[in-house]
Amino acid sequence: MRKLKPIMFVGTCSDAGKSVVNAGFCRILTQDGYKPAPFKAQNMSLNSYATPDGCEIGRAQATQAEACGIACQTDMNPVLLKPSGEMMSQVILNGKPVGNRSAYEYFRKDDNARLFDEAFAAFERLSSCYSPIVMEGAGSISELNLKKRDIVNMRMAARAGADVYLVADIDRGGVFASVYGSIMLLDDEERKLIKGIVINKFRGDVRLFDEGRNMIENLTGVPVVGVVPYFKDIYIEDEDSVVIDTRNSYAIEGKVNVAVVKLPQMSNFTDFNALGFDKRAHLFYSDDVEQIQKADIVILPGSKSTIKDLLFIKEKNIPPLLKSMHENGKTVLGICGGYQMMGIEISDPDEIEGSVKHIEGIGLLPLKTVITKDKKTVQQQFKFLSDDSLCSGYEIHMGLSEVAASAQPLIKTNDGHTDGIYHSDKCWGTYMHGVLDNKNVIDRVLLPYTNEKVKEFSYAEFKDHEYNRLADHLRKHINVNAIYENARLNADE
Repeated sequence: MRKLKPIMFVGTCSDAGKSVVNAGFCRILTQDGYKPAPFKAQNMSLNSYATPDGCEIGRAQATQAEACGIACQTDMNPVLLKPSGEMMSQVILNGKPVGNRSAYEYFRKDDNARLFDEAFAAFERLSSCYSPIVMEGAGSISELNLKKRDIVNMRMAARAGADVYLVADIDRGGVFASVYGSIMLLDDEERKLIKGIVINKFRGDVRLFDEGRNMIENLTGVPVVGVVPYFKDIYIEDEDSVVIDTRNSYAIEGKVNVAVVKLPQMSNFTDFNALGFDKRAHLFYSDDVEQIQKADIVILPGSKSTIKDLLFIKEKNIPPLLKSMHENGKTVLGICGGYQMMGIEISDPDEIEGSVKHIEGIGLLPLKTVITKDKKTVQQQFKFLSDDSLCSGYEIHMGLSEVAASAQPLIKTNDGHTDGIYHSDKCWGTYMHGVLDNKNVIDRVLLPYTNEKVKEFSYAEFKDHEYNRLADHLRKHINVNAIYENARLNADE
């Protein structure tokens, strides 16, 4: 195995583009004959993914593993925080939940010493099998009030001996102050780890920033290894559902309108990405009853806090609207938490989600759910209804659902169990995330509304193509050779 030092991308702020740059370098290194693997010591996201061995990690690291052409594993993201509202998060350690902690408890207790050691042990296991490890930081590297307890940025970089590259978002403005301030707030030993700066999301001719590049290098003493133009035409899955705020929130004419109900604790919003690429459909996210009622198809998505989100949509008067739409021949579907909401009732006797122990569901499907402490996390292959095509998906959920004996299952998995309820082509629900990544399922969902045929579309092949395009884009604008030269120092190749 060809060896390089770990390479780490950190940021001046959140959403600077670290995850995307990391994914691009995972693909570049793979193309160049290395055997890279991604690593993020701690992630905070409601967008998670099931590993092949039935554990849970952040979706971003699963995406980066995909860019490497390898299966994801928990060592790539040993600590995952899943916010559950009221300043609480479920802590996932090495792929399994270990309880809930408040933000105060998490950031004050024993400097996170145990989690830091656990995360580094995961890094060491990963680095024994892959090289280089492409590490990712979180947020800003210079949050002084959190620095002592931080397990994901410079503290981890120092322990891992990584070459660190600072990614700055020039599109939001203040790039000189953010770069200079981020570096100058580090201590001397930390500054030595910074090998280069990447100016990201530049609009216009990058040659216009030549003077700015020189200024930054003179101010910081650190080379600018790249100025990366802003792009919108390369598709890489988004890390966090905050991006939904910038997406469509209304119906349009001339397409099959698909509304995803926008929940405060929505999880796994990537369930709808493949559907969003279907030219027959217009996908939008909304919690506004006037917009939702204009849709042909409404989908209730997954939720980290199902009861709280059910209370939220009841306040918005969405459940009676969905029942009315169903009665008038429109389609209403539910995935995971949304599937639970479509049932008769949800109980939480142990107050796992909160103080509400019982709530009536929407009543569209004959199931009753009890929230449990145990979490099911598994990748699945399955058949959808009577279709013989083999589909792929994954389950991540807490709760057991009792389904009426008369209910027809929606899918049958390869391991022999059934899942979901099929009431009709216009009303069904399932625990299966990724069910809409499968073209035969999308075709069946859209069939009542359009006879238009579209050419075969493989979401997996499309994503692979986009990783290559991202790699090409970064190669054009980042000095990859300089990064290689730094990484080869004290590393056998």
